[in-house]
Amino acid sequence: MKTRIMAFLTIPLLICLLSLPTSSSRVPGFVYTRTTGRCTPRYWSGKREAWPRMVPETSTVRKVFGSRVYERYRSDLTLVEATMRNDEEDNPFGGLLKEGTAALLNSYAREGFPYRPWQVKTLLIQALVSQAAASSQANQFSLANHACS
Repeated sequence: MKTRIMAFLTIPLLICLLSLPTSSSRVPGFVYTRTTGRCTPRYWSGKREAWPRMVPETSTVRKVFGSRVYERYRSDLTLVEATMRNDEEDNPFGGLLKEGTAALLNSYAREGFPYRPWQVKTLLIQALVSQAAASSQANQFSLANHACS
């Protein structure tokens, strides 16, 4: 009787262990997929959702954030290009623009987002004074963007 119970418990465990993928049978990206929250720059750059009418994708950064950003960014840089940036590690101003653009979109599109549109614009412009200020504000926007997800 005891052997029968042990066999009964061992078979499901054995099946479970045999069904685990081995290193040679893994499909890249299948087991370790990354999900993107609904408020991140990556989400907005993927165009999975219609952008708020107040800030169309084709709007330029200069038009949306004002002429003071002209010193740091190209005059023809669009908002969708800003969310696609990947230079934030080397360039704190790039991270500020990327996270700030996502924060602006979230402020229009997500009820309960901690920043209002005018606050996002003001904080972004104020953070242009130094790399330390840009990095700090980018981090604050990033925290808000990821918490919203």
